[in-house]
Amino acid sequence: MGAGATAQRVEDSTSRLQNRPDSAVSRDVRSALRRTPSLDASGIRVRARLGVVTLTGWVPEHRQIVLAGNTARSVRGVRSVTNRLTLRNSR
Repeated sequence: MGAGATAQRVEDSTSRLQNRPDSAVSRDVRSALRRTPSLDASGIRVRARLGVVTLTGWVPEHRQIVLAGNTARSVRGVRSVTNRLTLRNSR
């Protein structure tokens, strides 16, 4: 077998490692959001489907929308993030 076949096998095994159950991905994203400093995750809902994570709900500061999306992207098994968070001022 040539180098192309070897590269394909490595890519296939890497893909299998990333294929995690949606429940595990959701759980790990929620956990990562809770551990993130300067992020109020109390209003964030997480849904995962085939590695695509959707964040819905609200955060009290605009910068936390970006922070939540970046945090979710860093979790193993997340292929992409749809960030639908909105801003809600805490009073």
